Amino acid sequence: MRLEPVTAPTLARTLGYPALAIALTVILASGLSLLAGANPFATLGLIIKGAVGSKFALLETLNRATPLIFTGLAIAVAFKAKLWNIGAEAQLYAGAVVTVLLGTGAVGLPQPFFWVVMAGGAMLAGALVLLGPVLLKTRLGVDEVVTTLLMNFIVLLFVSYLLEGPMKDPMGMGWPKSAALLREARLPRIVPGLRLHWGFGLALVSAGVVWLIQTKTTLGYEIRAVGLNKEAARFAGISVSRVLVLTALLSGGLAALAGFSEVAGLKGNLTLDLSPGFGYTGIIVAMLALLHPLGVVVSALFVAGIFVGADSMSRAAGVPSYIADILLASALLLMVLAILLTRFRVVRG
Repeated sequence: MRLEPVTAPTLARTLGYPALAIALTVILASGLSLLAGANPFATLGLIIKGAVGSKFALLETLNRATPLIFTGLAIAVAFKAKLWNIGAEAQLYAGAVVTVLLGTGAVGLPQPFFWVVMAGGAMLAGALVLLGPVLLKTRLGVDEVVTTLLMNFIVLLFVSYLLEGPMKDPMGMGWPKSAALLREARLPRIVPGLRLHWGFGLALVSAGVVWLIQTKTTLGYEIRAVGLNKEAARFAGISVSRVLVLTALLSGGLAALAGFSEVAGLKGNLTLDLSPGFGYTGIIVAMLALLHPLGVVVSALFVAGIFVGADSMSRAAGVPSYIADILLASALLLMVLAILLTRFRVVRG
């Protein structure tokens, strides 16, 4: 058995295999529900209802999708250039730390400028966190998978030190958390009384900007060229090192915006559990979207809906919410297989 490239996949092939992957994922989720002693149709219905069945549920799904859009975009940008950024979690926390430092009174500006300065500072911090591993890759050939993964632990330990020491809120009754942001540093709510904030709007704008960069600019062309074939890109006169550095700055900055939006828009301060793994989940989001920046928005909404719906389903049906993790993992694996079968056919010989 061997794989043979499909030069011109038909529409049925392009859409059929991903649809089959989704169907198999639903069947797997149904089987898990049966094993848990629940009605699979009722369980799936509860997941959908918990994700989009009411105004509150829908807004919570959009709220959960916000950091996933940022981290998904960060991963999609990096992976497009074959830069394997596994450190979005570190970049997220770096952005959150700078957001707190600026938002608790380090600068005094009118509100719109306040947000711009905080977001810009957060992006710079995230970009610098990823810049180190990329320079090690381009100058010394060090594998960025290892260095970016290790940066997650280094940054988290550093944040833990800050929250137990220099950044600890003296009014926090001993809890390891930072001081709260100033009122004028907080992002306003889109819907008064509910948690959805304008970080979601910033995420949508970011997806549009990344799409424009990738499709309408020289940098976007160079990123695609380096990702497809570094040697051919170098032969064509493209500086691969320069493209990787610029890609790293953009990717790290996007991941840091997730930390900015979570602190300024939702939490109001920094704690060590700010992210339940948004940086890692961003990899799933980006892969499900086939690294397309606009597809990242749809993919993030899907993943967020699964998580929010699973939480609601778990409370209503008594089924473990860990089914959502298995659902997402199987969806990713099956979608990767579907993409492979879309581009290649299995032949004997």
